[in-house]
Amino acid sequence: MEGTIKTLTDKGFGFISIEGEEKDLFFHSNELRGVRYDELKEGDKVSFEKADSPKGPNAINVSRESGEVSSETADSPKDDVAKDSQV
Repeated sequence: MEGTIKTLTDKGFGFISIEGEEKDLFFHSNELRGVRYDELKEGDKVSFEKADSPKGPNAINVSRESGEVSSETADSPKDDVAKDSQV
């Protein structure tokens, strides 16, 4: 499934909005694949699987969509160092 990060908390969880569905889907940072929680931004596109838990449905195996790059990651200092060494 695909969705958009709607809300991120400082407690390591957030919610994904899914087009055409009324309720947002809970996810926990333990379920992230290939991206760290602090790299995610509200509005990022993600793919995931939907699973049932005792507390209701939630997202598992959450990963950022290909091509989605956080501006923080794109402008990392080590990229600047690599550019400077090529001059």
